[in-house]
Amino acid sequence: MLLCLLGLVGCAGQQMSDAPGATSSGKASYYSDRHQGARTASGERYDKNAMTAAHRTLAFGTRVRVTNLDNQRQAVVRINDRGPFSRGRVIDLSRAAAGQIGMIKSGVVPVRLEVLK
Repeated sequence: MLLCLLGLVGCAGQQMSDAPGATSSGKASYYSDRHQGARTASGERYDKNAMTAAHRTLAFGTRVRVTNLDNQRQAVVRINDRGPFSRGRVIDLSRAAAGQIGMIKSGVVPVRLEVLK
């Protein structure tokens, strides 16, 4: 039972606020092309050319500025899916968004997220 409670406390601490100006940081990854056309958690179909992303807790439709901390390049994305499910990652970007922040070659980069709403 204690292990379950500790697990819940850990998850609660990772939740990001939907309030404009709220920030978070961690690692970003991006969807592979094989997901093109698949349904997202919001019901939309994934479009690798759209500026969208997956986040574990932010409401669908939330707009987020993502900054690649390695090169300071930025992209604004709309949350339309849930994820990422890999430990230590805070957001999964569409291929278009990943290209805009210059992370295609590396695959995973440190980022800062800022809620725009």
